[in-house]
Amino acid sequence: MNITTSIKTKVARIDTGEVFTYDTLAIAPSEFSATAKVLSRLVAKGEIKRYRNGMFYKPKQTPFGELKPREDELLKSYLFENNRQIAYITGVRLYNQFGLTTQVPNVVRLASRDKEIKTKIGNLIIKPAKSYVPITRKNVPLLQLLDVIKDFNNIPDMDKKRGVTFLKDNINNLSYDDKDKLTSFGKAYPPKVRALLGAILEILSLDELSKSLKGTINYLSSYKFGISESTLPTISNWNIS
Repeated sequence: MNITTSIKTKVARIDTGEVFTYDTLAIAPSEFSATAKVLSRLVAKGEIKRYRNGMFYKPKQTPFGELKPREDELLKSYLFENNRQIAYITGVRLYNQFGLTTQVPNVVRLASRDKEIKTKIGNLIIKPAKSYVPITRKNVPLLQLLDVIKDFNNIPDMDKKRGVTFLKDNINNLSYDDKDKLTSFGKAYPPKVRALLGAILEILSLDELSKSLKGTINYLSSYKFGISESTLPTISNWNIS
């Protein structure tokens, strides 16, 4: 199969409205130039559209005109580079997806270790956030849980008891290996994150993991989360109020 036929076949399998890149098409470096020419011809014919340099989509026609790619599809293109995840969604947009807040902001925070991602996608404003550890596809859910703890006091209209229950349930449902990784990643976060994570691990009877966090916290420091002992009985062991 020649390169033109190969690319057309791959593009045909892509759903309308779905954004794709050279990575999506799994192009070998030696085929990049030829692929660019094929895609340019498809753009000229109107079979695909170029969203921006290196990003394409198959347009879908409706009775009301062309349907543009969904914002979440366009957002994905900023999360990966060379088929490697370099960023993840965090902030209020994430916490809304988790059901912790009813607010749906038009600002989306993308956490990255090495890049500051600032752009605009339709009505969405993309702003950068900090990732405390290197990002991989597998560790993103763990980092997002730690971000909930980090931003616990600043999640709009979140009921604190609901927040603690969410964290307890999601951490408890992790495999032991992932709980261990979560604890390890937590050590890179600010002390308040380690304190609340430690209190949750302790209430879940994960004593070995909670003790490993205890030694990283100044016993004279205190942390305000607005959590009562009836909600999380272990808070007094971590100077949390």
